[in-house]
Amino acid sequence: MRIKYIVFLIGIILFGSCSDFLEEKPLSELDSDQFFSEPDHAYSAVNSLYRTGSPNMTDGGVYSGTPLMLGGYMSGFFTNEYAGQELHVSNTQELTLNGDNIGGYLQDRWRELYLGISRANNAIKYIPETPELSDAAKNQLLAEAKFFRAFSYYYLVRWFGPVPITTEPYESLENLYLERSSVAEVYTLIEDDLTEALAQGGLPTTNMVDNGKRITAGAVATLLADVYLTMSGNPLNANRYGDAATLAQDIINGAYGTYGLVQHDESSPGVVDFENSAYNKIRKGDASAVEHIYIKEYDPEIGTSVYPRYSYPVALASEVLYDITNGGYLPSGGFLDLYDPTLDLRAQERQYFHTIFEPTGQTFEPAPFVWHDDTAIFETANSGKDFAVYGYADVLLIAAEAIARSSGVNTDAVNYLAQVRSRAYWETDLVDIETSLSALGTEAFVEEVWKERHRELVFEFRTWFDIVRTGQFPVADAPGSISFVSAVGHTTERGKSIEQKHMLLPLPGPELQRNPSLGTDNNGY
Repeated sequence: MRIKYIVFLIGIILFGSCSDFLEEKPLSELDSDQFFSEPDHAYSAVNSLYRTGSPNMTDGGVYSGTPLMLGGYMSGFFTNEYAGQELHVSNTQELTLNGDNIGGYLQDRWRELYLGISRANNAIKYIPETPELSDAAKNQLLAEAKFFRAFSYYYLVRWFGPVPITTEPYESLENLYLERSSVAEVYTLIEDDLTEALAQGGLPTTNMVDNGKRITAGAVATLLADVYLTMSGNPLNANRYGDAATLAQDIINGAYGTYGLVQHDESSPGVVDFENSAYNKIRKGDASAVEHIYIKEYDPEIGTSVYPRYSYPVALASEVLYDITNGGYLPSGGFLDLYDPTLDLRAQERQYFHTIFEPTGQTFEPAPFVWHDDTAIFETANSGKDFAVYGYADVLLIAAEAIARSSGVNTDAVNYLAQVRSRAYWETDLVDIETSLSALGTEAFVEEVWKERHRELVFEFRTWFDIVRTGQFPVADAPGSISFVSAVGHTTERGKSIEQKHMLLPLPGPELQRNPSLGTDNNGY
């Protein structure tokens, strides 16, 4: 059996197409010589990417939380009730982390991301050779594979800085130990993959919900706009604000599909029905075709979501159908103070957070309500609600910041930020918000965007990435009033001082031992 097929057998899980992403088929059904010998094999290779690599970063266990929660722990803004037994949680929130004491946890993330990259490399190399696969299908599948490869590298470079680049399948024992490539080189690969996927993939300009939950042009464009925004900040400081602005505005103007913000229902004219606010309407549904641009799919019968378990503290486990619940992402008082407790709907009970178990009236410290799933909590202990990785609010905020940085505070930038803020400040008129924002200079306006990103995108886990990108830490002077201070040197609510080394994670100790080509400089740890 040829080496490339041995690697393929080990590295890939075969799935059906579209809605059957999660339905595993026995590897023994296909002989090695059959791989990429018919169209179904090419689809199977790409379908595996919907569950491997970057998609793993939103998965987790009831005790451990998810990988994307690490940044929240580092900021001191969030904690996990099982921090005492989950060393990756306690060491990150205490800023005592290094490549040894959480090395095993980080090694798992490293392995997952590079496994996704390996599978994408295999697909990208061999899809063009697949017989009886139309050119249109080849272009589409290649675009999807490049999207997922880029996304895995995007997590790696933001977490670990310089990392090894590999774009070929592992088909021999040569070149197993790769050196780290520079941050700029990694971003060049990410940009090339996404621009090629967008220009050459022929991906549909519709939402994922209506596209069988497959990647769309809008998903690729949104990721690329976010990449450009990140490239413009620390550590690269490449000033790609103009590119981010152009691409985000193209999304807003409908070039890649029709998206918008879900709006509140009204119980009477001008009065918001809190039970059917935009946030609760989104929470109650599976995925929003209007607002959600890139989603991670879950299925209650095959691959379930753990997030409803995080919507209640451990003490409430006996009151719900789950055997164990865990406040895996509990906000601190300092984080909650970023919201205006009176004017901001997101800060009201049973919107973004909740503190009351309504069936019994029991109270608890604030926990995420956006992950509460009625069916899972009270009927099945099994949730298939999809996870929104990117939404339309993200695009609006990318556009607002990037336009202000590249063209100044113009009417478009003001309107995009005001759309997000006016939905949250439900009793404040949109025109009044726009008037207030229009009077600001560039720096002050950009800080208003940052404030809204911390408030609006908390459950997309942007908090720490934004702190690193901007170098600024949000501090509530009073509830709803935020100032920004230098992140490096700031003391978190847990009394821990953020150092320059904390802008990256340490390389996993096991990986440093396995690959001597990584060198001895472990990001300052």
